[in-house]
Amino acid sequence: MITKEKYQTYLQILKEELVPAMGCTEPVAIAYAGALAAQLLREAGESVQTATIGVSGNIIKNVKSVIVPHTGGLRGIESALAAGIAVGAPEKQLQVLSCVKEEDLLKIRETLKSCPIEVQRLENGAVFEILVVLRSQNHTATVRIVDQHTNVVLKQIDGKTLYKNEAVSAVKKVDRSCLTVEEIVEFADTVKIEDVREVLQRQIDCNMAIAEEGLKNEYGANIGKVYLHAYPNDIIGKAKAYAAAGSDARMNGCEMPVIINSGSGNQGITTSVPVIVYAREKKLPTEILYRALCVSNLVTVHLKSGIGTLSAYCGVVSAGAGAGCGVAYLLGGKFREIAHTLVNALAMDSGMICDGAKASCAAKIALAVESGLVGLEMYHQGNQFYAGDGIVKKGVERTIESVSRLAHDGMQETDKEIIRIMIEDC
Repeated sequence: MITKEKYQTYLQILKEELVPAMGCTEPVAIAYAGALAAQLLREAGESVQTATIGVSGNIIKNVKSVIVPHTGGLRGIESALAAGIAVGAPEKQLQVLSCVKEEDLLKIRETLKSCPIEVQRLENGAVFEILVVLRSQNHTATVRIVDQHTNVVLKQIDGKTLYKNEAVSAVKKVDRSCLTVEEIVEFADTVKIEDVREVLQRQIDCNMAIAEEGLKNEYGANIGKVYLHAYPNDIIGKAKAYAAAGSDARMNGCEMPVIINSGSGNQGITTSVPVIVYAREKKLPTEILYRALCVSNLVTVHLKSGIGTLSAYCGVVSAGAGAGCGVAYLLGGKFREIAHTLVNALAMDSGMICDGAKASCAAKIALAVESGLVGLEMYHQGNQFYAGDGIVKKGVERTIESVSRLAHDGMQETDKEIIRIMIEDC
């Protein structure tokens, strides 16, 4: 029986993880840091003249190829920083660019022209780090973000520290180590719907809206449309198509918000949209959908907790496995079915690499969703992967530990090589 304390912890995890963001979260985090530093200079009565931004390799990887929202199609670190400096609203955090109007686009381009921006690669050992230094005529403002997208650990003006937090994470979050698959299922079975309705309905509304937008209009490589055309009457094909379409739109300039999971909009789309599509196709009650989304979201968080925010391990693998678990729950599955679905899915696609945010993320999402759903179908047909099959261990929690070791520890050198390849000339 899940305790009252754990019940509240699981609720809090959902509330902390399922928050809105506009565009790819790494360039938006840069814009947020830039907006905070520019605000410090404005408070001193001056405007930005020059800028330096230091970023870790994984930030370079996830910002290089993706369109920054509300910039008129601009890409890259300089564009994200210029947008934050020129028109960012720092109080909105991951929606820092949500208030940009058409007339503001010229301000962003003017900032790019008039404000020299120097980009440096930080090699301090931090996987996720952004260090912005803005200079005006008489002042210098510094903002540093580490570990998480809104985790500001330092704010300075002219070397005077206004805020500092030496902790690994200045953002107070409840401990994710309490999560287990068995208790996630129990939580989903027993949660009071009123406790989760608001946060999950927002996820349904936002993530399905951007998926539908991706199928309606032209974005990137149109992976969602490709899948829907190839499998028009197939529920698995439709689940993959809608999830991929959400990423098509998000990676290629759509300015609609997404409800993220584990700091990622693509993971938020992947863990939720297939479950919603299945529930609608099967005409299942909304209450069952809410409970299934508790499973898919919390399983994804559980998997990502041991891996870290950014890695060479593609995050949608975890989210696709989580979606498979959510669909298993929708169809009446309990702990046994969900555990086998998860292990089967992880055994199939845990080698998928993350080579940054870009149009092809949509295709990876489709593959990850397919692995989750095939993992479920394997169980329904009496098939499974066993302990000793590659990285699979006996028991779902031990298999999750294997994946964490692979992604967090084993793929560190892979991550460095990916970044080296990506910053070479194309």
